[in-house]
Amino acid sequence: MSKSKIAVIGAGLMGHGIAYIFAAAGNRVSIYDPDKLALSSVVGRISEIFELLGQPPEELDNIYIFENMENAIEQAEVVIEVIPEQLELKKALFEQLILNTPQETILATNTSGIPIEQIAKDTKEPQRILGTHFWNPPHLVPLVEVIQSHFTDPKIIERMLVLLTSVGKTAVHVKKDIPGFIGNRLQHALKREAISLVENGICDAETVDLVVKEGFGMRLAVMGPLENSDLVGLDLTLNIHKFLLSDLDRSTGPQKLLQNKVQAGELGMSVGQGFRSWTPEKAKEAKVRMWQYLVKAAKERRDKQNY
Repeated sequence: MSKSKIAVIGAGLMGHGIAYIFAAAGNRVSIYDPDKLALSSVVGRISEIFELLGQPPEELDNIYIFENMENAIEQAEVVIEVIPEQLELKKALFEQLILNTPQETILATNTSGIPIEQIAKDTKEPQRILGTHFWNPPHLVPLVEVIQSHFTDPKIIERMLVLLTSVGKTAVHVKKDIPGFIGNRLQHALKREAISLVENGICDAETVDLVVKEGFGMRLAVMGPLENSDLVGLDLTLNIHKFLLSDLDRSTGPQKLLQNKVQAGELGMSVGQGFRSWTPEKAKEAKVRMWQYLVKAAKERRDKQNY
């Protein structure tokens, strides 16, 4: 596949990681951010990713910095916005992108929560807009959900899937624009049941986490839930569902336990108390453990792809 011209609007936490992904694969990447501090430091932060993953920094030459958005996007084949999660802000940006890019340019939003349809509707060319939900940190987590609204031209979905695959990402097609897409729906369904178990006195938070990490969580990285259902047999899965599903939590809003903790200021690691108690040392250890795991997995994935 020939190399592409990518524009990234936003040089913050997600933006610099997304820019790295495309630049490291040899694509020309233009970056714009109205925040001059974020823009001035973005190359240095991308360089740190190359160093983190043990890669030579030659591909940094593929990065171009612009203080004017129109110049950053004028030749782009794909524009990915990574701006704050504010609907009106995003709608205004896409109006500008439509006016200042060729009709064949794909316009992507990295929103993790706003429906793509709400961003695209009322714009002049909603068929050009799709969602690309990268997971944080994007340079370490391989998955990207490509979301199609009912406006989106199916041809640009296919083009985006091919492009993302070419830079080493695991790109999946979300065929309907539903809240939470796929990953967050699965993640928060698990969190809802986990909170319910603690709230109803079945066990404490430490036990919930231990059961996941030392139990079924160990196989999730290599076998998804539907693969596992096929493994154990759908007849067994059906029999379990017949007596279990009616007993699972069915809250239609946030549980009281979660609401009460937030109201009490028990927000998690940042304040030392959430579902679990955290000393600064324990919080640091948990963050380092997660980071080391993701870096190791990313290096192994890259080495496998380059083999």
